Amino acid sequence: MMRPPEAESFFADSRKAVGDTDLRRKLEGAVGRHLEQVEIVAGAFPQYEQEKVAARRIKEEAISRLPELLEQLRRNLEAKGARVFFAGDAAEARNYIVDLGRKNAVKLAVKGKSMATEEIELNHALQGAGIEVVETDLGEYIVQLRGERPSHIITPAIHLSKEDVGKLFEQKLAAPYTNVPEELTVVARARLREKFLAADMGVVGANFAVAETGSIVLVENEGNGRLTTSLPEVVVAVMGIEKVIPRASDLSHFMEILGRTATGQKLTTYVNFVNGVRRAGELDGPRELHVVILDNGRSQMLADPVLREALYCLRCGACLNVCPVFRRIGGHAYGTTYPGPIGSIISPSLVHEGQAGHLAFASTLCGACKDICPVKIDIPRILLHLRWRATEGDIAVKWPQAAHRVRTGAKLTARLFAAPSLMRALSRAASVLLRPFARDGYLSWLPPPFNGWTQSRDFPLFGGTGNRVAGAKSAPVEAGNTGSGPTGSRDAGQRHDPEAHETEQAHQ
Repeated sequence: MMRPPEAESFFADSRKAVGDTDLRRKLEGAVGRHLEQVEIVAGAFPQYEQEKVAARRIKEEAISRLPELLEQLRRNLEAKGARVFFAGDAAEARNYIVDLGRKNAVKLAVKGKSMATEEIELNHALQGAGIEVVETDLGEYIVQLRGERPSHIITPAIHLSKEDVGKLFEQKLAAPYTNVPEELTVVARARLREKFLAADMGVVGANFAVAETGSIVLVENEGNGRLTTSLPEVVVAVMGIEKVIPRASDLSHFMEILGRTATGQKLTTYVNFVNGVRRAGELDGPRELHVVILDNGRSQMLADPVLREALYCLRCGACLNVCPVFRRIGGHAYGTTYPGPIGSIISPSLVHEGQAGHLAFASTLCGACKDICPVKIDIPRILLHLRWRATEGDIAVKWPQAAHRVRTGAKLTARLFAAPSLMRALSRAASVLLRPFARDGYLSWLPPPFNGWTQSRDFPLFGGTGNRVAGAKSAPVEAGNTGSGPTGSRDAGQRHDPEAHETEQAHQ
């Protein structure tokens, strides 16, 4: 089962991931291509921003009417023969589905893509009950074969290359090695079709649940969601309470933005509507349909006037793609089901704030996540809110010692900045004491704990009159280079790095 996220583990895993240049190359390549496509399809749709506003308005209404809409959804689902179960936490949801599998003598369950089932760790529970579980989304199938969890909400195997997948299929499926994506897909399709035909139970998530009609809506590209809900005799849909929307007419607004933001498509290949059990005369569809509506900390988010906005999330994964932290460390370093900016604000409620509260600090607060969000969630504001709760509130985050030093230093600095006269006096003293060690008004070395700064850039002397580009590391003057003009200029705050220059030229 997944280890509980802790600050110490996060810092250690992040350092390891940052040093993995191969991982960074894969992430940057995949994310870069994705963002280019998103820009193209969004730019070609003049109503894009207008539809984002409309979608946000619908989510605001849905969350404000949540108890009423959930009750309406329950009534309309049950009127179509479905059975509805409200799960207070992950354990209740797992136990209900495992008991259902035992009752129906299920030997094999196929799963469509579902982050909610990842959240409750359903696969582990079903396997513990002797039920084989097979992920049928290609990305999920790949990470399942590797014994990993997804590293991205939409693209589970974003951390892998086609060569990695080719070697995996050769080892696990005894397939001839290939790194051609189409050929790899053919291999997976052949194996998965056998599972679909033999499955006793299908498990899916839900992108939306329409209260007005009692419909579960699945948005996907591979057709596996459609097969998972139409072939097995027993089907289970697991959805968070925030997935409900009021009306069927609301869906059009979400369809206009979800594909464009999540996958760079105008519309996904499949939009499936699950409308109850198989009726007389129908050839496919489940004999039993169970809908598990999951709370698992979401009511706690709903009760917080700032945090409740996170319940608007469509799980499109766009905020991960633009996040400079995620793009350096990947999803696994977060140690939670939901990585990236959105994971940093919802994970503390879904797990335990004392364990995942540190994730609110895993952000530069650049605001790119807010700009790209299809429902305009103000993620930076929520991150600041959670940071306040972790520092000034009663959340007992288990900080590593290094973080304690940073927090202590930040508090002392804040007090110093609040005393202008003392600040001026210390600056004058520092200028006099450090002047003998300065060169052209800049310091190449500072004592701990400030030496972290001068490891990569120079520090301007207090009251100094240095005329170099602010923060630039000095270099010996070479023949033909007086340090003036284009050949002598350097980006602010950067050391001269020949390898970095060559890499930049290669990319250009």
